[in-house]
Amino acid sequence: MTQPPAQETAAHRTAARQHPALTATDPELAALVTAEERLQADTLRLIPSENYVSTAVLEASGTVLQNKYSEGYPGRRYYEGQQNIDQVERLAVARAKALFGTDHANVQPYSGSPANLAVYLAFAEPGDTVMGMALPMGGHLTHGWGVSATGKWFRGVQYAVRQDTGLVDFDAVRELALKERPKLIFCGGTALPRTIDFAAFAEIARESGAVLVADIAHIAGLVAGGAHPSPVPHADVISTTTHKTLRGPRGAMLLAREEHAKAIDKAVFPGLQGGPHNQTTAAIAVALHEAAQPSFRGYAHAVVANAKALAEALLARGFDLVSGGTDNHLVLMDLTPKDVPGKVAAKALDRAGIVVNYNTVPYDPRKPFDPSGVRIGTPSLTSRGLGTEHMAAVADWIDRGVRAAGTGDEDALLKIRGEVAELMAAFPAPGLPTA
Repeated sequence: MTQPPAQETAAHRTAARQHPALTATDPELAALVTAEERLQADTLRLIPSENYVSTAVLEASGTVLQNKYSEGYPGRRYYEGQQNIDQVERLAVARAKALFGTDHANVQPYSGSPANLAVYLAFAEPGDTVMGMALPMGGHLTHGWGVSATGKWFRGVQYAVRQDTGLVDFDAVRELALKERPKLIFCGGTALPRTIDFAAFAEIARESGAVLVADIAHIAGLVAGGAHPSPVPHADVISTTTHKTLRGPRGAMLLAREEHAKAIDKAVFPGLQGGPHNQTTAAIAVALHEAAQPSFRGYAHAVVANAKALAEALLARGFDLVSGGTDNHLVLMDLTPKDVPGKVAAKALDRAGIVVNYNTVPYDPRKPFDPSGVRIGTPSLTSRGLGTEHMAAVADWIDRGVRAAGTGDEDALLKIRGEVAELMAAFPAPGLPTA
């Protein structure tokens, strides 16, 4: 039998100390978990949809609530033995309603895409027209884009951003809505660096007779922390994931006005799914409790301040930013002027310990799997305690990394990785075990 290399042996020893039960049962998997913990600790995570959850959220995600089936809703289950489960879900619902100031909350959707599918089931029939931002403009697959089930089962029409500003042209949105008369209008997306004007979308939805759905998956934590305007006064339904800026587990919620509560609940169960994942519901409840604390408000505003400082530092280094900057947690860079494709840059930055994702930019002439842009965000680094004073260094690493990607300078990338690891060691990540 071949002796494993020393690095693997060290990983197994660390796994045995930090995850003894898992290591005893499945040492191979335990070593992979430990390796991921190390990777998340050592690298600068700039993917805007990622974050660090607290130890409390992690603990809730791994409780014996995993063992229960709970089809139905509190007080109306199809299984017995729900005395504690009902209280867990009621707690999560009450906290969601209080945090966002909404009439109704459903915390059962498994993730963001199923949550959006439930909205379709509640308000539309197959073949109906639905409207959302085009995917290459920063929208989401589930807003009626063709390769998604939502674009195959429904007739999707898309609005865009202006090519000269990168901002939504509401005159064009209104014209399209009045022409197509969609059942649903989605606002929100995955690569939108600017504030969403929910009031403007609501006016267009009313005029065209559509149900307005605000997808705040990316900005839910900013909304909860008062760092972004809330869609609650304007949208009929709000869809969100519970991770990203909200710093919860991988789950989702649907928030709605009371008049839509029954339709939403029926669409989630029994319309789309069976029993909820109770351990996730519990972790959502914990995250919502954390987001209701005064410190979370400071976190949300710090995320935005860091993103703006990072954008300014990148602009100073000659980067082309979509819309010219950011109002939220996200910066979308067009690397065309740097003559480095987004995919090449993203992979090089990863080798430098800077984790980003390559991304299309509006009116991108390149293909989605090899686009012109890179998408970055500040939720994770803010969770670690980095502030605006660190953003110049982050921008400098990105600048050096992109230049190294263009020249193939692996030594420069290795040097950056060492500098990144040194800074990360000074800012331990929430939820990760200490060495």
